[in-house]
Amino acid sequence: MDLQLIWFFLWGLLWAVFFMTDGFDFGVGTLYPFIGKTDEEKQTMITAIGPLWDGNEVWLVAAGGVTFAAFPLVYAVMFSTLYSALMLILFTLILRGVSFEFRGKIDDPRWKRLWDTCIFVGSFAPALLFGVAFANIFQGIPFDGEGVYHGSLLTLLNPYGLLGGVLFLLLFLQHGALWLGIKTDDALQGRATRVAAMVWPLVVVAAVLFLVASWFQTNLYANYLAHPALFSVIAITVLALLTVRVFIARKAWFKAWFASALTIVGATFFGVIGLFPNLFPSSLDAAFNLTARNASSSPLTLKIMLVVAIIFVPIVIAYQAWSYNLFKHRVAPADLAHDETY
Repeated sequence: MDLQLIWFFLWGLLWAVFFMTDGFDFGVGTLYPFIGKTDEEKQTMITAIGPLWDGNEVWLVAAGGVTFAAFPLVYAVMFSTLYSALMLILFTLILRGVSFEFRGKIDDPRWKRLWDTCIFVGSFAPALLFGVAFANIFQGIPFDGEGVYHGSLLTLLNPYGLLGGVLFLLLFLQHGALWLGIKTDDALQGRATRVAAMVWPLVVVAAVLFLVASWFQTNLYANYLAHPALFSVIAITVLALLTVRVFIARKAWFKAWFASALTIVGATFFGVIGLFPNLFPSSLDAAFNLTARNASSSPLTLKIMLVVAIIFVPIVIAYQAWSYNLFKHRVAPADLAHDETY
């Protein structure tokens, strides 16, 4: 049993699931000040994600935990080289969570405007920065054999990194708008679904540009050229993205959202497959690359972790499935009257 290969796959899968689930939260939060025209509509938007957003972030904790436990050297170098970007993501995620809770504590327009702004910033910034971070990982980070970073935060804001950030942001905007299509009705649903339709061609353009740029800026296609069957992952992702538009035209919002989720998972695995066996490549010298082979924990640790994952991951999935099923109904005016509502 190749435990390193298994944990490399699980590492990528956990990130993909996080982007798929929390992505619509980021999208709703980014759209929040633009399509929520009244206080009731804004409250409806928050309630649409309120029971689920913190559960979705379990997958972020899991992805970070797997990186720490299965690939500790990667975790150490990643948090050293990407420290500023990751701290910004962490602070904005904290800001977002606090904003959901604080917004309704005082019935004052200025107080609500403050936390409305924080909801937007706490959703927009992580959506963009996660894309910037992963795009930079795809093309390589300038660190040496000692794990010392030769750059700054501005180094990460290169054209390819920013293109990755824009792609992630657009994917999450589309994902969030479709979620509102499922969870809301009337005027708010109409605005949200129109946004989904308008964002879709932008996603297509950004995706094409990212695929072309990846050919010139990264080595992601090496594995695909060596194993042409892997191009099926790209083909499925493209098909899923095209299907999103078909279901939007049919006003089949859940099917469109599901296709959007598959697009996000496929986009994540496009990079993960291209990276293998690298987890954290260096742009200075390939000899400094951190891989699933040279940066993993001991076989015993990986084996114990696999047993724990087999036991507890299905429990987490079952709990989340129960949560999604419990709150599957559209947000109705009566829901906003509950004391527990945001």
